[in-house]
Amino acid sequence: MAAPALLVDNLSVEFQTRSGVVKALEGVSFNVAKGETLAVVGESGSGKSVTAYAVMGILDAAAAVTSGRAVLGGLDLLAASKEAMAEVRGREVAMIFQNPRTALNPIRRVGDQIADVLLRHANVTPNAAPREAIKLLETVGITDPVRRAKAYPFELSGGMCQRVMIAIALAAQPSLLIADEPTTGLDVTTQAIIMDIIAERASATGMATIFITHDLGIVRK
Repeated sequence: MAAPALLVDNLSVEFQTRSGVVKALEGVSFNVAKGETLAVVGESGSGKSVTAYAVMGILDAAAAVTSGRAVLGGLDLLAASKEAMAEVRGREVAMIFQNPRTALNPIRRVGDQIADVLLRHANVTPNAAPREAIKLLETVGITDPVRRAKAYPFELSGGMCQRVMIAIALAAQPSLLIADEPTTGLDVTTQAIIMDIIAERASATGMATIFITHDLGIVRK
């Protein structure tokens, strides 16, 4: 059997609060294979996003990983240095955040934000980055991508901002994508389109996907 794209073993996370220690995760274990989509389902506050943040190395300062490992391509993401994670994050593992309006930089054009990832992680030249950013916007189904690339997040709808987030996440062709409630607040048609975009990229590249949601209807589809 081939090694999983991501192996999470016995992951535990706790938070230091004014009221004492809160155990957010205890002994979480799972794995996801190349090209596979794993749905992580649970109600709000059950620790779904905390699991994703731990894997990404972006937990709040009050949080601490007390046990476990998360192995991606031979690297334990939980034990990796900040420098190593800065290289892996965006290149090998990427994340679509739950609220694109807060995840996107409000004072930078969306095309520039995609280009930033291309320049850092995809070995794209400064001259080519704007063109590649426009191609990615077109790939995720944004009409008139040349004009939209020059827009700021507040000038786009929620659905368009979510597509921009997907373009950013997929820019460097990561081996693992974590999608944290990527369809929350979107209409049914836009939800279906976004799900199809993620599925098509996973099928084309063998990307492993962790899909976080509380909606069993979306998981069933």
